[in-house]
Amino acid sequence: MNTGIGVINERVKEESVLVTTLRAEMAKVIVGQKYLVDRLIIGLLANGHVLLEGVPGLAKTLSVKTLAALLNTSFHRIQFTPDLLPADLIGTLVYNPKDGNFVTKKGPVFANIILADEINRAPAKVQSALLEAMQERQVTIGQETFKLAEPFLVLATENPIEQEGTYPLPEAQVDRFMLKLRITYPDIEEERKILDAMSVTDKPFAVKPVVEPAAILRARKVVDEIYVDEKIKDYILSIVFATRDPEKYKLALKEYIRFGGSPRATIYLTLASKAHAFLQGRGYVTPQDVKSIAPDVLRHRVLVSYEAEAEEMTSDDIVAKVLNELPVP
Repeated sequence: MNTGIGVINERVKEESVLVTTLRAEMAKVIVGQKYLVDRLIIGLLANGHVLLEGVPGLAKTLSVKTLAALLNTSFHRIQFTPDLLPADLIGTLVYNPKDGNFVTKKGPVFANIILADEINRAPAKVQSALLEAMQERQVTIGQETFKLAEPFLVLATENPIEQEGTYPLPEAQVDRFMLKLRITYPDIEEERKILDAMSVTDKPFAVKPVVEPAAILRARKVVDEIYVDEKIKDYILSIVFATRDPEKYKLALKEYIRFGGSPRATIYLTLASKAHAFLQGRGYVTPQDVKSIAPDVLRHRVLVSYEAEAEEMTSDDIVAKVLNELPVP
């Protein structure tokens, strides 16, 4: 087994040039925000969509645009607004009066990287138009179904739900995102660097593609091979099951949880832990990989009860309590 892990470690070392390159190039545009940059790369490596939540002005859109610009793939930005229609995303059938036939006009969702900007400013029917594309990697227009090219990744930004003009995302769609990131304000040193770098009237966006799609797909194959010990698998299962049946794990959380993580949470937590290990240059997953990525995988899958809201307890608080109190292998 050690021999096998040694081989995987070597493959991780070979393919991790992609990570080093992306981090270095993004640092030329994005000041600080290591957490955000690393989680975007994890989503890319684990083939999982990412939802970024934070107040305006925290470089959410800029980070996604920069990552997309560094990949030699197609990219579309969709600005979600209250008057957006599902056909504006996926496309529609257009009647051709010359021959009396309908022609398929594909929408902006037909790209490798999709930036769904301010996704919660559009009604639920528009947000739900992305569901098939996100889950099945395909789009149905009329009677015809079209496969989406790989890699396909939806990177969405949203404003906190308390802000004016926002709609809550449907639970079914939120669950399709592998990670939900909470973006916070930079510290004073980072903001000083931002001030020095950005306080000019004309700052060119000089970023060129440095990573080919083939490199992404190769890295994903290595991520799939990263070793997960049986004890780590049991640990992942215990984390997810503790959000469903906390009493079984001697956690006093039952009254605060309305719904726990679904089987998709188990799958995504495993994949994201593998990708996190890849970022650390390892061919095997450790408990710390799981603990580091678990809040991002679970915060949007643990739905809190009215009792929790009354006591101002968030899903982050619940996940933190689970991670702190469960025994680590």
